[in-house]
Amino acid sequence: MLKRKWRLLLLATLPLVFSLNACAGQSGGSSGSRLDTIKSRGKVICGVSGQLPGFSYVKPNGEYAGLDVDVCRAIAAALFDDPKKVEFRNLNAKERFTAVQTGEVDILSRNTTWTISRDTSVGLEFAPVVFYDGQGIMVKKSSNIKKLEDLKGKSICTQTGTTNEQNLSDQMRQRGIEYKPLVFEDVNTTFTTYQQGRCEAVTSDRSQLVSRRTTLPKPDEHLVFDVVLSKEPLAPAVANGDSKWFDVVKWTVFALINAEELGVNSQNVSQLASSPNPEVKRLLGTEGDLGKGIGLTNDFVSRIIKHVGNYGEVYERNLGKNSELKLDRGPNKLWNKGGILYAPPFR
Repeated sequence: MLKRKWRLLLLATLPLVFSLNACAGQSGGSSGSRLDTIKSRGKVICGVSGQLPGFSYVKPNGEYAGLDVDVCRAIAAALFDDPKKVEFRNLNAKERFTAVQTGEVDILSRNTTWTISRDTSVGLEFAPVVFYDGQGIMVKKSSNIKKLEDLKGKSICTQTGTTNEQNLSDQMRQRGIEYKPLVFEDVNTTFTTYQQGRCEAVTSDRSQLVSRRTTLPKPDEHLVFDVVLSKEPLAPAVANGDSKWFDVVKWTVFALINAEELGVNSQNVSQLASSPNPEVKRLLGTEGDLGKGIGLTNDFVSRIIKHVGNYGEVYERNLGKNSELKLDRGPNKLWNKGGILYAPPFR
């Protein structure tokens, strides 16, 4: 009788044991956070597109460049004082979320739109927005297509697994415009099909259209509509349920924004370390223990700015006046300069 009671007690506790083990597995096992794994590994594994000039692409010398790339380099600088301690992995739109869910990458920094479903059912945790965008449409000027209504009965290329596919369907249905969608997994295939004239228009985020237009044989022969079909807030993302790692990613982005607002850049960061301004002192870690609070050194922002620059430097280098794209910052200006870019204070 006694043995039977012990067996029943053991069986009753098994679900609890399995539940605890499962929870431990979700949070990274005994280490508790992916942050500890990354520190031990000595590098950040970053999922990018690798095919989008301005955001993430490979230069002729084999080096990665772009806004999304610099976000990952900023994280590496914060962790290791070395922006080169990043391994980049190219992901297409369809496989990017699985790569985060399975732990193949530590962070997804791949011109990805923050939506409610991705933030909940897909299991992602989105860091602050690094680029406010909107969806657009590009056509050949020779087509004489000048507005959405002119696309009635026409074929439009887009990528599967993106918000662009659904947004286009919603907007055309709302306007009662029938069209022929041509959907592809690979971004290169999407734009090659458009270039070859097999679809009469291509739709994507406006920044991506401007970026890809520069890679076409005759960029000036293509027109991006003024119409904006949607809101596309692009942000890095990590797996849900790991606040320690998420805090590092989140406050790295906020550091880039706050540094620009306070006038701290890659050229003056060393001199400003002795600034009497209490906000600058807290930001650069010469006062307080804000870095230690998230598992970093107190001077982690100084490391970021020294190696990568502030948000304004990153933007202008990759997308703005110092880049081939020459994109106006628009809503991506600081909140006190007419834009909507805003970060909580370092306090």
